[in-house]
Amino acid sequence: MLIEIIADTICPWCYIGKQRLKKAMAMRPALDFELRWRPFQLNPTMPLGGIERDTYLMTRFGTLDRAERAQDRLRKAGREDGLSFRFDRIRRIPNTVAAHRLLRHSEPYGLQEALVDALYDAYFSAGQDTGEIEALADIAANIGLDRDEAATFLDGIGHRAEILAEDEQVRQSGITGVPCFVIEDEFAVSGAQAPEVFVQIFDLARQNEGEPPALRKAAAE
Repeated sequence: MLIEIIADTICPWCYIGKQRLKKAMAMRPALDFELRWRPFQLNPTMPLGGIERDTYLMTRFGTLDRAERAQDRLRKAGREDGLSFRFDRIRRIPNTVAAHRLLRHSEPYGLQEALVDALYDAYFSAGQDTGEIEALADIAANIGLDRDEAATFLDGIGHRAEILAEDEQVRQSGITGVPCFVIEDEFAVSGAQAPEVFVQIFDLARQNEGEPPALRKAAAE
């Protein structure tokens, strides 16, 4: 069963949503799942070098107190799914194009899902700047990619135009928020839904096997 995950590597709800998807997949062990990562930029106008975290939070929330309340809700939601958000360790909000490029680079090696998890952990748990080439190369090496090859790739422009075009295409299709999970090119599940919601869609997709696809929004956060 093909699941395309449209998400960003610095999106906390995407991290939570992916964790809940994993739980749902474990509830249907007989199914053969194939996951593919599709790019989305939460901040498409982000400078290449990112921006200082407090500056970003002030721009988005108006005050740091409002930002802290929003982060408290995320910490609580994360704990319920076994995730630890260490927002206090994050110093910069990165541009995520390089991370998306690396994810596309990792796909032929069968390491895309491992890299997604490593990127989320590096950013949300360790507070690493996942927009920096050196940090991304280290993360790539930790999941089994060749570090020098990854660094050389990131220093170039491979997949950049492709990632930017796909990001724009997703927005033009009507997707304005993430995560969004497209199952069998037929059902779109928006938001960090409960595992039971995903399981319902898995079962429905199996029932509809052989019928002409018709993309439908299955749920909204």
